Amino acid sequence: MVRFGGGTTLTGPLPETEGDLLSLIEMISMSEADERICYLENLVKFTGNPMPSSAMATYASNWGVLKGMLMALKFQLVLVTPQTWQKALGMGSSKGMSKPEWKNKLKSEAQRLYPTQKITLSNADAALIFRHADLQERKK
Repeated sequence: MVRFGGGTTLTGPLPETEGDLLSLIEMISMSEADERICYLENLVKFTGNPMPSSAMATYASNWGVLKGMLMALKFQLVLVTPQTWQKALGMGSSKGMSKPEWKNKLKSEAQRLYPTQKITLSNADAALIFRHADLQERKK
């Protein structure tokens, strides 16, 4: 999710290719905002579940490409851990919940916060990180 200076919010999946992702970030960087700030979930090094090394390598590579693009385009980058944004939003703990139960809890909260947006399991975390970022920026 991206909010532009006039309050317009852009949502949608990330582009499939690195070139298209760069084009999107360049378009966002040309907005008339005084500051370009991106809250990005810090690289999660352990998910609690066994994850194939090939999946972790892809995840880490994609994260690094995104981080590099944002830095090259002079975005202020705020890295936030899942624990930080989840605590700030009062999400509680996933302890005692299955992964699908926890992800559905996050999705439900994101849908409550953004009823006009299409919230799915794949973008609920991003919407909640956006909410955390919004709250942090309002404190300034």
